[in-house]
Amino acid sequence: MQEEANIQPISTRGYMSETAKVQQIPVKVYRSTDRIMIASPMPGMLPEDINVKVTANGHLIIDGVPRGILKGIKELLIDEWSVGSYHRELDLPGFVDAARANVTYSNGVLVVALPISSKTTPADLTLQKVGVDHGEHVGHTGHLS
Repeated sequence: MQEEANIQPISTRGYMSETAKVQQIPVKVYRSTDRIMIASPMPGMLPEDINVKVTANGHLIIDGVPRGILKGIKELLIDEWSVGSYHRELDLPGFVDAARANVTYSNGVLVVALPISSKTTPADLTLQKVGVDHGEHVGHTGHLS
């Protein structure tokens, strides 16, 4: 005779708590002849929850704080990935004009295109929603001449 598995009813199990965590996100940084590009995965965000900032000293700051996270009471049964905010800071590898930056967010990936410049122009870049879970900030169109 087969023994029954030792599975407790849901009502008698202890609860795992789900907490929001700030995650340092990985980046890919590319340089072409006219721009520096940064790509970073930020799954689960809405465009309006993402902020990109370039400081006067050439520091890039990416923040994403989801709204409505952990709404309602849930019983967490398995916890294998983090839910929460994203944050990353890095020094840019050259001077950029952030006021002319293009920023897009699509399919959970943020892409920041910063035109190379003779000096750094700082800017706060917020995304405008352009579709379901898609956003953009357009500082210029096309390539620089």
